[in-house]
Amino acid sequence: MLRKALGIAALVVVTQALLVAFFAWPAATAAPHDVPVVVAGPAPAAGALADRIRAARPGAFEISTVADGTAADARIRNREAYAAVVLGPTGPSVHVATAASPAVAQLFTQLAATLGPVPAPVVDVVPATADDPRGAGFVSGFLPLLITGIAVSALLILLVPSRGGRLLGVVGYAAGAGLLSAAVGQYWSGTLSGSYPANAAALGLLSLAVAATITGLGSLLGTRGIGVGALLVFVVGNPLSGLASAPELLPTPWGAIGQVLPPGAGASLLRSTSFFDGAGSVAPALVLAGWAVVGVALLVVARSPGSAPEGARRELVEAAPAG
Repeated sequence: MLRKALGIAALVVVTQALLVAFFAWPAATAAPHDVPVVVAGPAPAAGALADRIRAARPGAFEISTVADGTAADARIRNREAYAAVVLGPTGPSVHVATAASPAVAQLFTQLAATLGPVPAPVVDVVPATADDPRGAGFVSGFLPLLITGIAVSALLILLVPSRGGRLLGVVGYAAGAGLLSAAVGQYWSGTLSGSYPANAAALGLLSLAVAATITGLGSLLGTRGIGVGALLVFVVGNPLSGLASAPELLPTPWGAIGQVLPPGAGASLLRSTSFFDGAGSVAPALVLAGWAVVGVALLVVARSPGSAPEGARRELVEAAPAG
């Protein structure tokens, strides 16, 4: 018994160490990889500056050039670029979007100090909210959504035996989570802006994707499915989401992989609805919808707990002793 207790303790400690290392790894290794940015200005000067930035940070940025600051800001607002360097009559300026990624905005704020004899002015084209200027609240508010999605799925698997009841629970949870979470973020904590219905829809779709996936896996595999779903969503999906930085700041190819998992797609979708009038929302919405459809399909095709095929039930009846 003592050996068993020590073995359990050792297993949990090793698991804890692996989790700490995995969750800390994205932040510890964060560096720009092909971050889409823009250089705006007359063609010869813009091209020369783009080459200069590429030479200073090889592989860090995917740089395109546009004619002027208006076109550069349009790229940022459409989520086609994270930042821009704009060449104007009085010198360069740096345009950022804190709402898209505080980490990239900070990176370009530092770059502004190296563009000339004096630091270039920094313009925040799409800022975060006044109550959450660094986006910390936006990031912190995401984790409870994942935890409650896992929790409701586990409770539905353990306590609700019917497929119809589980499906109703998943849909009801997603609708309530979307409406309430958006209200809290927009009207109480001030971490969200934009359209409340759009934010509620984004959060509801994320909640549906998480809960449907885990409930579907649990219906198919039992309690093991809950573990597989939690591993997929929380242990793998959360660190790879790029929520606290940007997908392009994660090691290749993990940032791209994170965007096809529910946490990464959900974070991108909510940024789009809250700060960018829906720009860039189609791809993450399709990813979340895909997870939701797969989860519901697993839930529907899984056999109800305690049920058995008709032939198996007949064999059990015939094998039972008479009287």
